Amino acid sequence: MNSLLLNCDIGESFGAWTMGLDAEVMPYIDCANIACGFHASDPSVMRKTVALAVAHDVRIGAHTAYQDLVGFGRRSMDCTPQEIEDLMLYQIGALEGLCRSQGSRVSYVKPHGALYQDMMRKPATLRAVMSAVAKYDRQLPLMLMCTRDNAAAQALGDEFGLTLWFEAFADRAYDAAGYLVSRSLPGAVHHDSEVIVAQAVTLARGEALQASDGSALPLVAQTLCVHGDNASSVAAVKRIRQAFDHLAQA
Repeated sequence: MNSLLLNCDIGESFGAWTMGLDAEVMPYIDCANIACGFHASDPSVMRKTVALAVAHDVRIGAHTAYQDLVGFGRRSMDCTPQEIEDLMLYQIGALEGLCRSQGSRVSYVKPHGALYQDMMRKPATLRAVMSAVAKYDRQLPLMLMCTRDNAAAQALGDEFGLTLWFEAFADRAYDAAGYLVSRSLPGAVHHDSEVIVAQAVTLARGEALQASDGSALPLVAQTLCVHGDNASSVAAVKRIRQAFDHLAQA
């Protein structure tokens, strides 16, 4: 069995607008990817989310994104490598300040949305992201998508002296290369909790998933992304935690 860390995108409310069930999901995860104000969140939400993570002894990650509140960070932006470094450093530093005020710290970095997708498909973007993390703190792991072949990303991480945490998803469908199926296509997102839990257990056991073309897809990941934006997803997270604990004891 792979010892997968459960991570969740969290702290994505903004002002009077609430998104997600942060308090409900926090007890069951290992890592909280906290939005840093560019795709979601604000300073008060960030502070409250850090406090919630600290109370549950959950690792805090900087969930960095393109500056796109309206599009929730899901729209790609034509940024130069230097601009990507700048926005990464700005967001990590903002979250770090709020962490330090509560006796904690940023423990890793996970880009969000379009930035996450772009860095997996554009070498220059991935290099800029890694450069920013290395300049801020080379000891911070960088979370990125686990695909069929992680060799190129691992080689670049080694060049920067970074620890990489390859991430799989419990509620998303994959293509044959190990990339996420576009949300615009049917079946891209799993909504059935039985399917979500089964996919999580398959990954934890180190077994191959079935890609969208029917082929076997082996993924070697260190962390599993789960979502907690509704009651059903929180229930699924709880069941995944229980399943992982059961596998660990078997």
